[in-house]
Amino acid sequence: MKKFPTSYYLYGAASIAVVALLALIATNKVQTAAPSPNDGFAQCLADKGVKMYGAWWCPHCKDQKALFGSAFKKVNYVECSPNQSKTMSQECKDAKIEGYPTWVLADDTQLSGQQSLAKLAEKSGCALPESTN
Repeated sequence: MKKFPTSYYLYGAASIAVVALLALIATNKVQTAAPSPNDGFAQCLADKGVKMYGAWWCPHCKDQKALFGSAFKKVNYVECSPNQSKTMSQECKDAKIEGYPTWVLADDTQLSGQQSLAKLAEKSGCALPESTN
């Protein structure tokens, strides 16, 4: 039996790792590119002037965004702590935001705290997709 140098094994392992990493990246891009069932709902909120005010460091904001999945990119979102600061922006002060997340409807009604999609649908008049009901 012929013995291979150790470097052959290292190159082989590195090649397998690179192929696995590329496959993982490709799979992740396919998943994020797929439309979300909440796209229409999020777009409706945006069209009706509903805004979410939040902060990058806020765990409830993170959870709120997760409810929308990739559709959150369609939500009118205002970052109240821009540039990784913990200082409230003037825009959020002017909107009288006192906590995060805060949803502001077109009539300036505020919904404080994390909201269910059903509650946002009820308050905004936007329909939820069938799979969410």
